[in-house]
Amino acid sequence: MKTEPADIPEPDRVPGVPHPRMARHLHGHAGPAQEFIDAERSGRLHHAWLLTGPRGIGKATLAWNIARWLLSGAVSPDMSVPADDPVAHRVQALSEPRLQLLRRPWDEKTGRLRAEITVDEVRRLLSFFHMSASDGGWRVAIVDCADEMNPNAANALLKVLEEPPKNGLILLIAHQPARLLPTIRSRCRTLRLSPLPPDLMTRALADFGIEEDGESLAALSEGSVGEALRLAGQDGLSRYQEIIDLFATLPRLDRQAAAKLSDRAAGRATADGDPFDLVITLLDRFLTRTARAGLMGAPLPQAAKGEGNLLSRLSPHDHAARDWADAQARLSARARAGRAVNLDPAALVMDMLTELAHLPSAQSALPAKG
Repeated sequence: MKTEPADIPEPDRVPGVPHPRMARHLHGHAGPAQEFIDAERSGRLHHAWLLTGPRGIGKATLAWNIARWLLSGAVSPDMSVPADDPVAHRVQALSEPRLQLLRRPWDEKTGRLRAEITVDEVRRLLSFFHMSASDGGWRVAIVDCADEMNPNAANALLKVLEEPPKNGLILLIAHQPARLLPTIRSRCRTLRLSPLPPDLMTRALADFGIEEDGESLAALSEGSVGEALRLAGQDGLSRYQEIIDLFATLPRLDRQAAAKLSDRAAGRATADGDPFDLVITLLDRFLTRTARAGLMGAPLPQAAKGEGNLLSRLSPHDHAARDWADAQARLSARARAGRAVNLDPAALVMDMLTELAHLPSAQSALPAKG
């Protein structure tokens, strides 16, 4: 049966939360937003902008704010657009004719999203810019994300950037801009976005109705609202608490608890998330925070009960910090390789936990009090 459009997942949206085009508030990033406003006010608006920074920190939200503001007539000095503005309604509905969105397409043959943005998507962009705008105003394209273009798509986009259309604006979102062609980067003006500080993180999460665990999610997601929402939707804080409780048993690993966590990683991936990816992400975050504790002390706020005491015990000095940092780099690469060749997730996670338990810093850790 052919999948109806409403049933097709959006590759540029965190499962379980509204798409960035729905966001009415931009938390943080006042500097990059003002830089764009100043460029528009000067009358010399560059035709292509590259929005960079870690995944989930608000790059797409800023891009959609820019598009909505520019297409509505760029009247307000702060990029705000009234909620009842017709353009705002059309942008939310993806029915604005002067706006084009490029993202990974749905493959009807496989019933899945493609892994890359294809050249056919960029060709649609060419057709879009070749059409005359009905009112002679701006036409805007958002590429989310540019990192996901395959080589043919990237080369096709480069041709658009080399011959920019009149009154055409291209907003490229890039989590890893180094993966883009240097010639693409050189033809764009860059807006660099930074992770949100804890106070803005908790405020942004409150917009999504997350208040009780906002501080813990902010700590664990490292300034990424998108990551915090993903963790909230997959019960990430509970899984992270399991990791903290497991490592609290060191230097003697509780193998029954380790097996339970490993089995969780073998769960079936759904539209709401991938259990293996969640466990690996949380282990990576745990190792990063443990290494950091050896250099700067236990993190505040804590992301789980007892985390501060545990990290201080496992990583009391810079030598231990290096031990955990080396393990993080090594096991992160192993997880990626294991996923690429479809290794058993439970066995892979169990091997990783066992190796971590035998690190010199783990074995030399003082036993937990009480």
